Amino acid sequence: MKLLIVNHRDPFHPKAGGAERDLLETFSRLVKKGVDVYWLSEDVGRGPGEVSGIHLIRRGNPLTLHFRSLLEATKFDLVFDSVAHAVPFLSNLVNRCTVAKIHHVHQQVLRYELPPHLAVPVAWAERLSRFYKRVIVPSRSTGEEAVRTLKVRPERITVIPEGIDHSSYTPGEKSDEPFILWLHRMKRYKNPLHAIEVFGLAKGRGLRGVKLVVAGGGDLESQVREEAKRVEGVEVLGRVGEERKRELLRRAWLFMSTSFIEGWGLSVLEANASGTPAVGYRVGSLGEIIVEGVNGYTVPYGDLNKMADLLVNLFNDQRRLRAMWSSAYLESLKYDWEKTAEMYHEYIERLECIK
Repeated sequence: MKLLIVNHRDPFHPKAGGAERDLLETFSRLVKKGVDVYWLSEDVGRGPGEVSGIHLIRRGNPLTLHFRSLLEATKFDLVFDSVAHAVPFLSNLVNRCTVAKIHHVHQQVLRYELPPHLAVPVAWAERLSRFYKRVIVPSRSTGEEAVRTLKVRPERITVIPEGIDHSSYTPGEKSDEPFILWLHRMKRYKNPLHAIEVFGLAKGRGLRGVKLVVAGGGDLESQVREEAKRVEGVEVLGRVGEERKRELLRRAWLFMSTSFIEGWGLSVLEANASGTPAVGYRVGSLGEIIVEGVNGYTVPYGDLNKMADLLVNLFNDQRRLRAMWSSAYLESLKYDWEKTAEMYHEYIERLECIK
C-alpha cells in the first residue's frame, strides 16, 4: 500500500516543529509494518530525499503546494492531509481514501497570529475541514472543538493520542539551584510574557531562591528579552538544540505552560517523561493530560494570580514537589509512540476505501 502524507513542512524544514515530529514518529513506525510511506511538503531547497524509510517529495511553496498536492494525491492508495496550519489541502476532492489529521483547531488562534484581513479568510478556509469523511485528532478536546467550531460531524472523528519517545526523554539529576522552565516557540498564542509576569508576581509573594529559564525561538524573542530585564531571576536562552532541550527538561524542578490552546501538550509530556511536573492553563488537551497533583496542576486560562500562588505553594512544600518528580514520570508512561503507531495501523486496516 502506498500512503501519502501532505504537510507544509518536512522534518528538515527550518520551521519544523511539533506536527512534523508527530508525523515522523508515527509514520516511520508504519514503514516498519510494511506501509510504503511518502511525504509531500513545500520545497525550501534543503534536506535529503528520505528519512527513516519515508520518501520525501518537495513541491512548490506554501501557497502552490495546495495545488501541487491535488496532483500528487491521485497517485496513492491512501492520503493523510495534515491540517497543521489551518488551511486544509482537500485531497478528498481527488482521492476518496483521504484522512485529515487535525493537530489543533486554529479558529481562535488566528486572531493572535494574523492581521484581520488574513485571519478572516483563513478561518473560513479551515472550516472546509468539515467536508472530510475521516478525521483523526490527538485529544477529546480537539475533537469537541472541531465539532463545535468547524462543524465536523462527530461520527467522522477518531481520537488517537500522540506519544513520547521514552528513550530520548528520561529522568535525571535535578539542578542544585531550583529553576522553573518555560520551553516553547515564542509565538503570541504561547504567551511567553505571561510566564515572566507570573514569575514576577510569585517573587512578590515570597518565592525565593528560584530562577525562571525561558527557552525557545520565535517572533516574540526580542520582546521577551526586554521584558525579562525587568524581573530579577529570569534567564532567556532563546532557541536551544535537542540535546540542550532534553538536559533542561531533566534538570528543571517544574515546567510551565502558558499557551492559549494546546491540541496536544507534547511539551508537557516531554517534561513529565523527564521527571518534571508541569503547571499550565486548563486549555485544550492539558485538562486531559495533566492529572491534578500527579503530574502537575492547571489553573483557568489567564489567571496569573492563581498560577503565581501555585508556584509559591509548590516551592514552599518541596516534599510534595519532589514526590511529583516520580509520579509525573510514571504518568508519562501511558503515552508511547509505539502505541500511537499501532492505533494508526489498526485504523488503516479497518478502512474500506483502500484499493
